[in-house]
Amino acid sequence: MNRRLLWAASLGAIAACAMSTPAFAQDAAPAAQTAAPTVQSAPAAPSAANGDDGTGDVIVTGSRITSSGFQAPTPTSVIGAEQLQLNAQPNVFATIAQLPSLQGSSGSTTNTFSTSSGQQGLSSFSLRGLGTIRTLTLIDNQRVVPANVTGVPDVSLFPQLLIKRVDVVNGGASSSYGSDAVGGVVNFITDTRFEGFKGNVQGAITKYGDNKTALAQAAYGTSLLDNRLHVIVSGEYDREGGVGPGDYGFGLAKGRDWFTGRTVINRNVLNDGAPQYVVADYAQPYNQAKYGLITSGPLQGIAFDPAGNPVPFLYGSNGTPSKNSTGSVNGCYPGFCIGGDTSGNVDAGRTLQSALKRWDAYSRVGYDFADNNEIYVTVNVAQVKTHNQPINGMARPGLTIQCANAFLPAAIQAQCAAAGITSFGFGTSNAILPSTRVDTDRRQYRYVAGAKGKFDLFGTDWSYDTYYQYGLNKTIVDVSHIMLNRRFDQAINATRINGVIVCADPVARANGCQPINVFGATPPSAAALAYVQPENGPYQHSRQRQDVVSLNFSGSPVELWAGPLSIAFGGEWRREQYRVTADPYGNGINEQAGIPGTPYSADYPADPVLLDTGNNWFAGNYKNGRGKYNVKEAFFEADLPLFNAPNGIGRANLNAAARVTDYSTSGTVWTWKVGGTWDTPLDGFRLRAVTSRDVRAPNLSELFAAPVTTTQPNFLDPFRNVNVLAIQNTIGNPNLTPEIARNTSFGAVLANPKWLPGLSVSFDYYRIKIKDVINTLGAADIVNYCFRQVLPTCDSFNLNNPNGPNFINVQPFNFAQIKTTGYDIEASYRWARPLGLGGALTVRGLATHIIKYVTDTGLPGTIPTDTAGNNTGSTPNWKLLAIQTYETDKWSFLVQERWISNGKYNLNYIECESNCPVSTVNHPTINNNRIKGAFYVDIGGSYNILPQVTAYFKVDNLFNQSPPLLPGFPSPSLYDILGRTYRVGLRFNL
Repeated sequence: MNRRLLWAASLGAIAACAMSTPAFAQDAAPAAQTAAPTVQSAPAAPSAANGDDGTGDVIVTGSRITSSGFQAPTPTSVIGAEQLQLNAQPNVFATIAQLPSLQGSSGSTTNTFSTSSGQQGLSSFSLRGLGTIRTLTLIDNQRVVPANVTGVPDVSLFPQLLIKRVDVVNGGASSSYGSDAVGGVVNFITDTRFEGFKGNVQGAITKYGDNKTALAQAAYGTSLLDNRLHVIVSGEYDREGGVGPGDYGFGLAKGRDWFTGRTVINRNVLNDGAPQYVVADYAQPYNQAKYGLITSGPLQGIAFDPAGNPVPFLYGSNGTPSKNSTGSVNGCYPGFCIGGDTSGNVDAGRTLQSALKRWDAYSRVGYDFADNNEIYVTVNVAQVKTHNQPINGMARPGLTIQCANAFLPAAIQAQCAAAGITSFGFGTSNAILPSTRVDTDRRQYRYVAGAKGKFDLFGTDWSYDTYYQYGLNKTIVDVSHIMLNRRFDQAINATRINGVIVCADPVARANGCQPINVFGATPPSAAALAYVQPENGPYQHSRQRQDVVSLNFSGSPVELWAGPLSIAFGGEWRREQYRVTADPYGNGINEQAGIPGTPYSADYPADPVLLDTGNNWFAGNYKNGRGKYNVKEAFFEADLPLFNAPNGIGRANLNAAARVTDYSTSGTVWTWKVGGTWDTPLDGFRLRAVTSRDVRAPNLSELFAAPVTTTQPNFLDPFRNVNVLAIQNTIGNPNLTPEIARNTSFGAVLANPKWLPGLSVSFDYYRIKIKDVINTLGAADIVNYCFRQVLPTCDSFNLNNPNGPNFINVQPFNFAQIKTTGYDIEASYRWARPLGLGGALTVRGLATHIIKYVTDTGLPGTIPTDTAGNNTGSTPNWKLLAIQTYETDKWSFLVQERWISNGKYNLNYIECESNCPVSTVNHPTINNNRIKGAFYVDIGGSYNILPQVTAYFKVDNLFNQSPPLLPGFPSPSLYDILGRTYRVGLRFNL
């Protein structure tokens, strides 16, 4: 019943948008071309919604055919420059990511909790929730050099002020563009004929006084030599202050109060009538405290205050320490109590949005060497620098402290003697150490030389487009204020020699060890801090290069019974390569998998305390890596008119394409598509359908990845039922093959009918099935499959490693399937002079409903998992965007609503409080399986101070809606985690 009510409510919202009165359109007249995401089905003629490329050809994203009158069967949403302006975002990525069909895109609020990913500040799109690696992003139908080894570009480095429109193809397009276009394509169309001088300046700040933003953009274009030489330059600078970390405990930055430390706790009990998993707020890990806690043995439960005095630790849940070797707490869950002393919680110390500085310089020079024929060169050089704090402190549970430690209070040493022990378990949040900072510097160099135009062949018109692109991305990741684990272990093991407190180990002492007092808040000496957190921290220097040569032809060689037969054909060669170098403490000095190690140096001297094999840092243990592959492709596409009787049965066409691709790593694969459109006899009513075979080739990271390490500070070891500190190593697999997808969609469009000009409504159903999905088992799955004897994964981890750090190795394989179905609804209407008033009212709405999103690993003992409506990720059941705009010649006002439906933690969970069935791997029990959705309202407006100068404002999240309570932090691709944001600016166009 709830599902039907939700469905009805969502349809009602869309219907209200459509009935209010006209707007954006399928094949809409200029009156419909206003600032909105528009329903698009390859318009029949150049217009503001589709435009041309300067040679008179219509650019239709999702097809290589450029003939006038062509109608592509794949649903395409279009965002014009006006909508980008009205949304007033410093990065156009944020506007486009609001489209409901985009789910799971990454931006400046994602990856901020990470030390090792190298993706901080990376803006990339994900269509259909299939991930950024399955969405192809283009500029003017051309590929862009990846900004990361995962193969995705950074949209923030594009020339944003010159964007004329953005086409979002909601469906597979591999037969047109090759690999990665499984979920669809996002194509940025730039204004290659811009003339004049325009600019934009903007400032922004949140309700909380942070993320202060300053943006300046300018572009200039002119034509010379009798309008044959076209010169365009643009530049921009963006500085965003970010939203920094909160303090220890649960307080977020600048008074944000929605974080409660919600945790899904595994009781690890399956059949006692209570749920196995418990969702709890203010969860208290009892294996550490802010200034130190004895966690096992007879002295368990003794904490230390800032002065270093021993005090009883206040356990939540009225817990009492068991005082045995396991460190369990009576009355508490495994690993956690609820409430109590939570001052040592480290999670609130995460950056919510990376601070960034971004600049972009772009130039294009084109020369018309003949009518409708041009040669051109483009240069795009850009840089984005970000920094973030992944977490507060560097929590170290599971330590062993000697009772003879020179810093240990005499009272505790006496209790050790009375209990007959020489050591005890200990955990600390390490609040005495500076917190880690990650600095990322990403630079893009993109150069394109090309030619395009028209020519006559046997009395028919043909067009061509050829280009060569050289793209280079350089990324530098530097981590500061991070400790070397083994040095820290030596520094806290203190003894007294000749009345002086020193490190107990003579080898460590000889190599610069300085003692640290972990009992209380006494800050380390400068020398001790330099020893455990050296000035030269982890680094990763990566370089991605992309070379592309492309040649395409399109024309109409023959006239048939219902119109011209249009075809396109061509080929492409591409080479992708990368190289990564890292520091010796993280990578190690030895060769690994044929890749040389990094030698010690003056900045990273040899130290017998450290491991020559690497993984010495608390986090950020980057690895050296390299790899390359090349691709050769050829394609053919045809559009066959079936009939053309406007006064009879209407007009229909059949569109088909095929592409053969040869990968140097995995061989040859074919992709294809077959589809068509029918303009029915009903006024403005069109049917469309398409099915395609698409591919995604494994990217450089999946094939040749240098091992990426992630620190798991509270990883459950089910064998001992304790939480441990472990390092997760993710490594590549050169034997991977392409993923194969089958993508089908069909729908109906009502566009600009005579009985209501300007109205446009569309409905499209989609079904995507991907096999041989490249996937990895999660670290927890690897351990649990071994623990439950489901799979032989026991050799992939060691959670009780006396000779080095605990670890779990994960590696990708082709073993999974993804099946997702759903539908898109888009509607728009524009009402000129409403109720006799001046101006125009435009109402529009877009919605996507995910019916199912099923991942099937095919592993023994598992069942398919449906994540449609799993709001911990990026695939809610419903996502809606509604926009209302009133415009006059002098001013405009905008209201925008964004809605996300309620969801669950996991659709396989069985929710119960008592009398629960036996909890199983496939259907575990949980006490709360509900996650709230969200509803946001944004407003904005503009006023023309002068005919060519416009002032504007925007308020995002007008009612300062907080995100729902979720384990850890809510997904920033779904929820607003910053709060209300104010923006003001000035635009000019001279």
